[in-house]
Amino acid sequence: MRKRNEKIDDLIKETLTQEEAEFYDGLEEQNLLGKIGEVYKGKMGWLAIAMNIMQLITLALFVYCIVKFFNTEDTYELIKWSSAGFLCMIYLSMMKLYIWMQMDKNDMLRELKRIELQIAILNNK
Repeated sequence: MRKRNEKIDDLIKETLTQEEAEFYDGLEEQNLLGKIGEVYKGKMGWLAIAMNIMQLITLALFVYCIVKFFNTEDTYELIKWSSAGFLCMIYLSMMKLYIWMQMDKNDMLRELKRIELQIAILNNK
């Protein structure tokens, strides 16, 4: 499957002009760090940065809840601190899920751009 995709990519690059080929190369698959970096560069990058700040605050709150949980002996306090820690974990996981969904959205947009480019090339032929 990999060789087939490389053959198609080579055929596309042969038909492109230099400028179009550079644009096409920019649409290549990224590694994980590149995908994470793209989340912070987009239009909603400020939101991702704000969410990471909130994640750090929530992580500190989670650690505080764990410390309080292990330092108490009252049942009511145990329930209260474990519930607060559980809510912190849910919040952290939801924020991570949002970032992963943004990375997936960026992958989909990149593939759509590749398809649009291929259709434009076919229309010009």
